Amino acid sequence: MRFRAMVLAFAALVVGAGALFAVPAAVARLGGDPATPAASGAGAGGAAPSPSATLPQSTSPSASPEAPVPTLAAGPVEVSVDGFAAWALLDRETGEIAGSDNMTATSSTESMIKVWLVSDYLRRDPEPSDARLAQAGTAIRDSDDDAAQSLYLAGGGDEVVQRMISMCGLTDTSVARPGWWSYTQMSPRDAVRLGECVKNGTAAGPRWTPWVLKEMTLVRGTTAAADQHETSGGGRWGIIDGLPDEIVQQGVGIKNGWTSIWADGNWHVNCLAVADDWVLAVMMRYPAERGLDYGANVCRSITEQLVRR
Repeated sequence: MRFRAMVLAFAALVVGAGALFAVPAAVARLGGDPATPAASGAGAGGAAPSPSATLPQSTSPSASPEAPVPTLAAGPVEVSVDGFAAWALLDRETGEIAGSDNMTATSSTESMIKVWLVSDYLRRDPEPSDARLAQAGTAIRDSDDDAAQSLYLAGGGDEVVQRMISMCGLTDTSVARPGWWSYTQMSPRDAVRLGECVKNGTAAGPRWTPWVLKEMTLVRGTTAAADQHETSGGGRWGIIDGLPDEIVQQGVGIKNGWTSIWADGNWHVNCLAVADDWVLAVMMRYPAERGLDYGANVCRSITEQLVRR
């Protein structure tokens, strides 16, 4: 096979109120203009000075404008990908979804869907055993396949995926291979809807949503070979690496999915991140010989280009 690199210049799109329209290439900086510093105060109290008296200078510092808090916002993205790549960004305040012009194209979810498998189980069994809760935790933190499979079967197999589609309002998602949650076909647009479904409490319900979101902030391990195992692996990479510390410190939940699939010779790599004001998803397929770091770096690059200060 001959590999060809494609340069994708993603024009951001927005979905709102059923309409699809282009986002201007120039994205305004979030927040208003910096506040005007306060005027210096008058001198200390006491008798009113005569008109000829010299007023002492205030020793109080002038008020300084607060630096805007970084966030993610829609804008143009350019990234070189040897294969398929698409992304979507959901603004949690407006509900609008922006993304690449192919954000409705689908790919396999791989382990990204595990956050739903866990949430669905906990919503339906609000008093899980210690063993089940341990499975839920390691399915998210360590992307453990065996734990995820057990929860999937306990929830009814493909019925779990069908509940995700209906409860989260997914329009581009389908069961591609019955009995295999990892083969579920999903678009980046639906992936951010899934992230919002988890964040707003629909997925896990009021009791367990805080727990699920906390587990998503505790995902651990890198792309290094020492952290990658046959049925589990390190998943703290991608979007999280493209965020400034100010955003990460607010508490960002992540769940990535990644598999090198022999049947098509491609890595299938997905990145999902959930914050208080946005949800971002990136989905890719590219030649297996490029390795996992290649996909992780694409997720990081797209994220960096969407940061607004």
